[in-house]
Amino acid sequence: MNVIRLFQAGLVLVACTVSTSLLAQWQWVDKDGRKVFSDRPPPPDIPAASILKQPAARVTMPAKIAPVAADGADKPAGATSAPSAAASGPKGSGVDKSLEEKKKKAAQEETAKKKEAEEQAASAKAENCARAKQSKATYDSGIRIARTNEKGEREMLDESARAAESKRIQAIIDSDCK
Repeated sequence: MNVIRLFQAGLVLVACTVSTSLLAQWQWVDKDGRKVFSDRPPPPDIPAASILKQPAARVTMPAKIAPVAADGADKPAGATSAPSAAASGPKGSGVDKSLEEKKKKAAQEETAKKKEAEEQAASAKAENCARAKQSKATYDSGIRIARTNEKGEREMLDESARAAESKRIQAIIDSDCK
């Protein structure tokens, strides 16, 4: 029984140790002012002042151990090897190209939608203008015009109703026919 409890306690201890090492997170502010969370350190172009959080000090292995010369003498401290310089690799720009392309594409789509909406509005105004001009010509011609009232009966427009409708149509022409 004691062996099982000892095993469980050891298992809990190992789980706690592993879980705390998983909490090692980096947090920094990128060039665009956005907070970035990662388990990897920020790119080299991020200044130290922009790093908000970093994991506790870790024990790191040296990148490369200097080889011993054939005669048994160590290399001088100032000498560096070409492979270690090449191992550092090119520095990233810190810009996600696919994200930038998506942003650009979304902006283009939004601009196209706005342009299409403006074109539809302009065509609707042009159509309203043409209809209003045609109606104005009809009212100004002096012919008798009939309407259907709310009871469904047909009634002829008198001069005051004709003048009011002509005035309403003129307002439409003034607003849509510019």
